[in-house]
Amino acid sequence: MAETLHRRLESKQASGRTLTLKVKYADYQQITRSKTLTTAIGQLEVILSVAEELLTLTDIDHQPVRLLGLTLSNLEGESLEVPEYVQLSLASTRQ
Repeated sequence: MAETLHRRLESKQASGRTLTLKVKYADYQQITRSKTLTTAIGQLEVILSVAEELLTLTDIDHQPVRLLGLTLSNLEGESLEVPEYVQLSLASTRQ
C-alpha cells in the first residue's frame, strides 16, 4: 500500500504532512491512527517508517483484520485539482 501511495504521489508531484492508517477488524470495529509531520513527506522510506509506527498503535497482532488503508492529507503539489480515490486489494500485485 505504501508503494502504491508513493507512486501516486510521484505521478502528481505531490507530498503531504499527515499520514492516516485506517484499520477495520473482523468484528467490524474500526480505528484510525494518524501522525502529522512538520514538513511534507513523499519519500517511500518516510511513508513506510510512519506507517509502521502507526501500526504499532493498533491491535493487529491480536485481532483479525479485514481492511487496512493508508491516506496522506494536508497535501502540497502541482496537480492536486481533483481528489482521486482508488481501492487497493490486500493481495500482492507484484509478479
